[in-house]
Amino acid sequence: QVKLVESGGGSVQAGGSLRLSCAASLSTYNIYFLAWFRQTPGQEREGVAAIDRHGKTWYADSVKGRFTISQDNLDNTLYLQMNSLKPEDAAMYYCAAGSPPYGWSPLEPISFAYWGLGTHVTVSS
Repeated sequence: QVKLVESGGGSVQAGGSLRLSCAASLSTYNIYFLAWFRQTPGQEREGVAAIDRHGKTWYADSVKGRFTISQDNLDNTLYLQMNSLKPEDAAMYYCAAGSPPYGWSPLEPISFAYWGLGTHVTVSS
C-alpha cells in the first residue's frame, strides 16, 4: 500500500505561484497514474492534473497553461507547479495514485485507490 503525503500549500496573492509536493512511501513505478485533485467545501473533488508512468499528462481546462505536473522517480515525489494563481484555485489539494482498468479517466476520483490527506491553498484577490 502506498502512503502519500502532500506539502507546499499556503496562502498567496492572485497572480502568484506555489509548488505542491507529494511524497510517496514507496516506489510508484508500478502505479500507472499519479494525479492532483482539489476540493472546496460542498463541492465534488475535481481532477486538476495527472501523469502516467510514460510521462503523458492531462490537465483540467481551468488550469491548462498555468499548472504543470511532474514527477521525480528517483525520490518518489510528485509535484504540481501552480503559476498565475486565481482566487478560484483556492481549495484543498490532494495527491492520488492508482492503476485503474483500461479506459478509465485519470482525472476522475474513481480511478484512484490511494489518497493523501491534502494540503490547503488559499489565494487572495
